[in-house]
Amino acid sequence: MNPGNTPDTDERLAAYLAPQIVAEDLPGLFPLIHAQPLLLAFSALFHGSLAAVQIRLLVLREIGQRAAAPRWGRREIDTHFAYLDATKLDTIVKRLTDFGLLLWDADDRSYRVAAQGHGALAALSTLMQFAEGDDAGLGFLTAQLAGGALTGRVSRDHLQQILARLTELEGDFAAAVRSASELQLTAAQARLESVFLWMDKGTEVIRGLTADQALDAAGWRIAQAIGQKQSRLMRMTGVFGRELAAMARQRVHLSRGGLSTTELAAWLQGCNVSQLVTLAEGCIACTPEPSFVTPDVMLDVAEAELLRAKVGAGETALPDAATVAETSEFAAPLPPQLPALIALLAGLVAGEQPTAVADVVVADGFRETAYRFSLLPLIGEVTTDPTLVDLASLPLRIRGGQHALIPALIPINRHGVAHIEDLHLEHHDG
Repeated sequence: MNPGNTPDTDERLAAYLAPQIVAEDLPGLFPLIHAQPLLLAFSALFHGSLAAVQIRLLVLREIGQRAAAPRWGRREIDTHFAYLDATKLDTIVKRLTDFGLLLWDADDRSYRVAAQGHGALAALSTLMQFAEGDDAGLGFLTAQLAGGALTGRVSRDHLQQILARLTELEGDFAAAVRSASELQLTAAQARLESVFLWMDKGTEVIRGLTADQALDAAGWRIAQAIGQKQSRLMRMTGVFGRELAAMARQRVHLSRGGLSTTELAAWLQGCNVSQLVTLAEGCIACTPEPSFVTPDVMLDVAEAELLRAKVGAGETALPDAATVAETSEFAAPLPPQLPALIALLAGLVAGEQPTAVADVVVADGFRETAYRFSLLPLIGEVTTDPTLVDLASLPLRIRGGQHALIPALIPINRHGVAHIEDLHLEHHDG
């Protein structure tokens, strides 16, 4: 079989293009035309029904996994795959051979997996390792980036894919913050924790690529954007923590037993449909089905309706409360470290020389140091929290290195702090 361009292939491709357009002149299409033999190999594997694809991959994987004796005689193949229909097995072996995934050696009359067959199996195996999890795609892309960096082959397309995935994550996390929903914030926080390891690994790879000058100008700009995007995503941990803490201070408690609206929402989510129907019996005349409303919005609206003083829709009593000890809820007092940090930073406003962040945040203990460091991103932000207005309104800004994508770490080695980012605070009039 000749995998090169044929007149029939050119005619079929031209049918998708506008008149007078030459396929080879399109920058996005030309690499795909050049990789036509590889695409034909994948077409041989994945064309047809799901069952046919699974059996072809089974045969190719079994033949490729015998590392001690990679060459297979036809009788060995028939014996090994005796559980398959003989006619269909013959068709599969012929198809894999015709498309260059298996090689037939006429001298010793044996089959072996071709180079692009091994490549297809390796790519599929790596992708299957990261098939689970909502954000497993970022793990696969990061693993491929690390492998390409070791071999000196990092493509601009690969960097663009990582940047696009990080942009999607940033948009999802920002939407969770804007929603002001505790459920969405908790889910986004867990999602960020699941991809934090891969972003950390990606940071190491990007730092190595930039240090080795292994990228061209365009690749450098994309790598710089990836570093900035990952830095913003990592700071979302503090944003989620502040939003959840603010919600905790405003949480409404029902009855004298300390039952909160969050616990009520979690309990409702744990009920099945029949239990929810029993609870709603006599409360509403019909069950609306607003398909245009997302489940999160519906849950928030339902929670608000349950808390209204006047429902006017019949009996809405909650299930009998469990026997719990009576508690009294009070707003947590502000930690003394916050006023102390504001006073310390206010003293820097009059100074003209930048001050190292390490000189400001490193305190007598690691916990206080971490607390101070987590508050620094609030400087210059717009906030409605009265406890944070004084900090956010300080005329200061954080500045890092001018030529570094990611701030370097400087050694501290005191009060439980080993290293800290090389950042500076300087006066800024805004």
